[in-house]
Amino acid sequence: MTTSASTSTSTTTGTTATTVPAVAVTADDGPRVRRRQRRRGLAPGKPWPASRLVGPLLLIALWAAASAAGQLDTGAIPAPWTVLRTGVNLWTDGTLTTDVLTSLERAAYGFAIGLTAGVTLALASGLTRSGEALIDGTVQLNRAIPTLGLIPLFILWLGIGETFKIAIIAIVVYIPIYLNTHAALSGIDHRFVELAEVQGLSKVEFIRQIVIPGALPGFFVGLRLGVTGSWLGLVVLEQINATSGLGYMMFQAQNYGQSDVILVGLLIYGVFGLLSDTAVRLIERRVLSWRRTLSS
Repeated sequence: MTTSASTSTSTTTGTTATTVPAVAVTADDGPRVRRRQRRRGLAPGKPWPASRLVGPLLLIALWAAASAAGQLDTGAIPAPWTVLRTGVNLWTDGTLTTDVLTSLERAAYGFAIGLTAGVTLALASGLTRSGEALIDGTVQLNRAIPTLGLIPLFILWLGIGETFKIAIIAIVVYIPIYLNTHAALSGIDHRFVELAEVQGLSKVEFIRQIVIPGALPGFFVGLRLGVTGSWLGLVVLEQINATSGLGYMMFQAQNYGQSDVILVGLLIYGVFGLLSDTAVRLIERRVLSWRRTLSS
């Protein structure tokens, strides 16, 4: 069924008519309008400010409430204020400062080496067939071997000093960076390659205008996983023949039954991981500002 409406006006000096175009509404328009209205509500909405802090803060609040109610064994899980007081004391006497700086140095060296190796190998494997034949299978084999299981072998090869720790962290970092960057390179639409050939782009221009923009989303996913992996590997490595570092501090606290010191170390690792992941997200948002995604 169709309904239409029109209006006309006249003046006393003459017959001037103004007709407004009819607006037709059919019975079939109702479902279409309703579907359009429903589609507007499918997106998750605008991001909350500091939304990633809600979960950790809620967890700390539950921890504090359970401690205040006496529901937790203080010998196993001290109260948050006890952990905070212990952290302040360790920072004041200089112990925590030295351990934090040592851990940051190890993580930075290993991450830099792993980042360079992951990107270089991904480009060589993703852009050439010979590189893919030589590199991809080897990296997949390395991925299947537990990285921490390489520690005894690396100690025999590199000694028990700092070198093997940095090497293990580099391996933990480069694998996710390589895998995600290589997958992004392999997923570039071949029509863009054909377009570059038609436009007569050189190899350098092809990499700069096609390859890099196409690989960046996957690279940032691998970068976030690599940053997190560097902290995870550091926890274990700093308990092997180390004289400083957060892992060493936690290992010593385990021997003396100091659960509050262990929690201080874990919280610092968690804060470092959250801050580094947030930094990568901010860089990704700035670099990939041309994308329109659900997160934006």
